[in-house]
Amino acid sequence: MNTNLYKRSRLMYIFEAALEYLISILVAGTYLATVTKELGISDTLTGIISSFISLGCVFQLFAMLIRKGNTKRTVLILSVLNQLLFMTLYIVPLTGGSKNIKTVLFIIIILLAYFFYNIAHPKKIDWFMSLVDNEKRGIFTAKKEMVSLIAGMIFSFAMGAVVDHYKAIGDIRTAFVICGIVIFILMILHTLTMIFTVQKPNEDKVKTKKIDILSIHKDKNILKITTVFVLWHIATYCATPYYGTYQIEELGFSQVFVATLSVVYAVARVFFSMIWGKYADKQSFAKMLRLCFAVAALGFLINTFCAPENGKVFYTMYYICYAIAMGGINSALINLCYDYVEEEKRSDALAVSLAVAGIFGFLSTLAVSPLVTYIQSNGNTFLGMNVYAQQVLSAIAFLLTVVTIIYVSISLVKIQKISSKK
Repeated sequence: MNTNLYKRSRLMYIFEAALEYLISILVAGTYLATVTKELGISDTLTGIISSFISLGCVFQLFAMLIRKGNTKRTVLILSVLNQLLFMTLYIVPLTGGSKNIKTVLFIIIILLAYFFYNIAHPKKIDWFMSLVDNEKRGIFTAKKEMVSLIAGMIFSFAMGAVVDHYKAIGDIRTAFVICGIVIFILMILHTLTMIFTVQKPNEDKVKTKKIDILSIHKDKNILKITTVFVLWHIATYCATPYYGTYQIEELGFSQVFVATLSVVYAVARVFFSMIWGKYADKQSFAKMLRLCFAVAALGFLINTFCAPENGKVFYTMYYICYAIAMGGINSALINLCYDYVEEEKRSDALAVSLAVAGIFGFLSTLAVSPLVTYIQSNGNTFLGMNVYAQQVLSAIAFLLTVVTIIYVSISLVKIQKISSKK
């Protein structure tokens, strides 16, 4: 196939990732919290709904059942369905009906949205990453993240200003309409990037080895990778789903300040993405991941001391650390499958790892929800101390991330990469 087509497709991949990221911004964090607040949903339930992103990974197991047909067509259809449902989330508050009915409808829609997203995700990653040279995966993923983050920085600031404006004049519903329209436009552009991305010849005809989730222990490398996914998901999802409401409620951040945080986040993550990418290509994604987790742990530790009186400073410090860490974590977790798993198993290995991790991530959110309710119902006191629930959750996340660092050091850093064995 013409190398120019591959070059164009890699460029389309960068744009596709950026557009998908912009849509994700509007259905997470303070944006999601703003919608749930309008629906009268509690902080605890909002945290659980936010963790549906993690639970949705379970649906990636369905991707393992897709063996025949055209990968590109399947991913296209599922992506459009997913993004149409995301758009619908902003329509629910505008409809009639009781609070309970709208809450149930909102939950069903977000579950369905992530159902379609996660079925498509492993196949899409396998399709796009097959177009990238193995020796350049670190640099390429860094460039891809840089474009997404720069676009996200500008986008967050613009959309934050829109939401703040309409919130200030008491017309939040108009903001919801605008957000819905924006998602629809982004969906059209996102679909076009996939249409103009090619597949490698015979990609759908390659025989794959099915992985049984119940017998995952048979491949020690996949088991180790899955364990890393699980530990990280538990650490993050016991705390971060509750940060959205913390920012707009207890800390009193405006959407413009949240957008400013997004700018700081993007700058830090863009700068370190390239550094992490070069480091991973020279060393390994496992070693890079260990360093990224260490920075994330520092961020959670800082957030343990974040309160209204110092919120803007301490949360910004946490967010910078988290940005630096995430500049490498996402790409490293995916690339672990490419470093340590046989080629014919990679798509299923990623699906299984994300699915199992998703279950544990969601369960961790559920597990801490009674603690959140307990602390808030007792006047923000815990063990005799005046603290907010999110501070306690940050301390838990810190300890769990340290455990994850230890596990990566023991189990993955010294394993020989599959590519180096050839």
